[in-house]
Amino acid sequence: MDRLHETWQETNTCLGTSAGEDVSEAGCASQGRQTIEGSITRKFRKEIWCRFTKGINTYRLLRQGDRVAVCISGGKDSMLMGKLFQELQKHHKFPFEVVFLVMDPGYNPINRRLIENNAKRLGLPITVFETQIFDAVADVDSSPCYLCARMRRGHLYAKARELGCNKIALGHHYDDVIETILMGMLYGGQIQTMMPKLHSTHFPGMELIRPMYLVREADIVRWRLYHGLEFIQCACRFTESCNLCDGGGGASKRQEMKQLIKRFREMNPYIEGNIFKSVENVNLDTVIAYKQGGKRHTFLDGYEEVADAGND
Repeated sequence: MDRLHETWQETNTCLGTSAGEDVSEAGCASQGRQTIEGSITRKFRKEIWCRFTKGINTYRLLRQGDRVAVCISGGKDSMLMGKLFQELQKHHKFPFEVVFLVMDPGYNPINRRLIENNAKRLGLPITVFETQIFDAVADVDSSPCYLCARMRRGHLYAKARELGCNKIALGHHYDDVIETILMGMLYGGQIQTMMPKLHSTHFPGMELIRPMYLVREADIVRWRLYHGLEFIQCACRFTESCNLCDGGGGASKRQEMKQLIKRFREMNPYIEGNIFKSVENVNLDTVIAYKQGGKRHTFLDGYEEVADAGND
């Protein structure tokens, strides 16, 4: 298994961008598919390509023989993830298959057309299936976004399994991870994070992977702007008015976290990295209580035994 992931080691040798590259948005807007693909491993090699492959290696997200449903919502993150998987397949380090899966939860015709046009422009051979999720959550007053996300994931798992896939890939990135950590602490009263991979609870034998785990959102936005691309953001009926914006989208808790992190960054440029590392460096000896496997443990478990052993 380790050897399989070492085969991408050469890909993780991050080269700098070439001197004198034209970064004009206007000059890049009309570039074709080959230029878009080439920029991933050239101009954005260090910021996007290397971090993508590092995430796959670090968290062992792919195995030989995997068939992955690359789930494309139509936004910038998932569309870029589709291109990254295509680039990864070109290297033929070991055989794996991909299906570019688009679920239409009830998009309006404009958004549906935008997804299809972008997929065509990017050369992504998408498989589209339809559901009625937007109708199902339209009249839900409490946490409609949470319910929508859960329903989407269930439909994606089911369709992916039908297509012979053993994994689904979602486009969550580094910023999503640190925002989730803060939301858990500030609004959930818990320390947890968005994991790079998970075994499915309701679909045995299937996994969820997040290959964009180490890629920064700002770099994804730069890639989008460099090529003059427009993607939907959140196209549900609550937020259709912001379907082409990258910087807003209502007063959601995640947007609050984005603004909070932005203020933190102004005080300390290392804040984001430290938030991320905080869930890698948990010292259970200094934690009051924690859960594992659904069971709660506290520092009092075995506390007297430690004292009897003569430890301070």
